Order: sequence, then structure tokens, then C-alpha cells
Amino acid sequence: MNTMDSVIREHGAALLSYATRLTGDRYLAEDVVQETWLRAWRHADRLTNGNGSVRGWLLRIAHNVAIDLHRGRRARPTEVGFDGEALANTAVQSAPSDEVENRMVVGELLDHLSPVHRSAVVEVYFTDRTATSVASALGVPVGTVKSRLHNALRTLRDQFPRPLMEAA
Repeated sequence: MNTMDSVIREHGAALLSYATRLTGDRYLAEDVVQETWLRAWRHADRLTNGNGSVRGWLLRIAHNVAIDLHRGRRARPTEVGFDGEALANTAVQSAPSDEVENRMVVGELLDHLSPVHRSAVVEVYFTDRTATSVASALGVPVGTVKSRLHNALRTLRDQFPRPLMEAA
């Protein structure tokens, strides 16, 4: 594939520069160039100047690829960028000892609630059930479950300082 290597060496920088101007994004431009090289490789017979300008042909392929990507992105919902530092901070896994400590703190907090309030909190927040399903399981109206949740959370907020609540 010596011919393809020489074509890439000769036209690669210009093609990347053109794709970067088209897309306005270096990473997207690299995708465009990669797809352009793939299409050029599939039609390697056209990589001679006897069939017209090789660079012109490659730039036209890159243009078409960029248009296809643009149309594809418009057809999908908007992509959301991410902050690498924020992602790194959220991806940090806690140590198993932290999880055990958190469970102990939450258990102690729940011990300060009455049994009916505790059961409502556990059923809704820890077993991830809706207030309606908890109400039918406990045999009480939905409003009662919601009141118990509200009162339980208010009690915890009032009885314990904020740093302790954040630890849980």
C-alpha cells in the first residue's frame, strides 16, 4: 500500500486543515479525515492524477463527509459537552469503609424516627418505591405516606446539624 502512504504524506496536512475549517472542531475534523481516507482507500484506483486532481477529489470527499456528519447531528438531539474535571470528580469511587460508615450513620439517623416514619422513609428512599405502592403495601392512604415522609425529613433536619446530614 505504498501508494496510499505517499498520498497521505502528500495531502494529509492540507486535508486536516480543510476539515478543521469546515467543522470548527479539531476532533471532529480528525473523524472527517479518517472517513475520507477510508473512502479513498476503497476507491484507490482514483488516486492517480490522470483522473483529475487527487487533492481536489480528497477535498470533495471530506466536504461530503462533513456535510453528512452535520446532517446526522441535526437529526439527533443536541450533544452535551462535558467538563473533564467535573467528570473526574464524579467518577471517584468511595472506599468500602466509607460505605460502611455511611450505612452506620444513616442507621443511627433512622433510629431517631418513629416506626411508622422510619418504614415510610425506608420503603420510598431505600427500596425505591412510589408513595402509591408504599401506601397500598402499608394499607394507608397515599397522603398519609407523603405526610410521614415530610415529617420524617423535617424531624431529621431539625434534630441533627447539617454536617452530620451531609455525611449520610
